[in-house]
Order: sequence, then structure tokens, then C-alpha cells
Amino acid sequence: MIQKLGAAGIVGLLALLGGIVLIASESLVIAGGLALVLAGLGLMVRSLIQSVLGSMGMGGMF
Repeated sequence: MIQKLGAAGIVGLLALLGGIVLIASESLVIAGGLALVLAGLGLMVRSLIQSVLGSMGMGGMF
């Protein structure tokens, strides 16, 4: 998975995790909710990309 992200993806992932940790230092409930929202958003984007690729005949790419 890390090989597919590339350098910019790894930096983005670290920034995302750092932001959640920073929020968690203030409020665990808000950090947990934010993490759930981001995970749901990621799943929605993945599903949307799969649908678009599937409609173009490239459904098995990821």
C-alpha cells in the first residue's frame, strides 16, 4: 500500500495523522468523530473511483 501512495501520499497521511493526534490532545471525542468522518470520506471516494473506473472498463484496477 505504501508503494502505491508515493512520497506526496505518505506526507499527506502523516499530516492527517498528526492533525488527529493534535486534536486528540485537546478532546478525544472530537478526534474520534473526526477520524470516523475522514474514514467514511475515504471509503466514499474509493467507491466513487471504483465506479468510474468500472464504467470505463477498468474495474479490476483497484
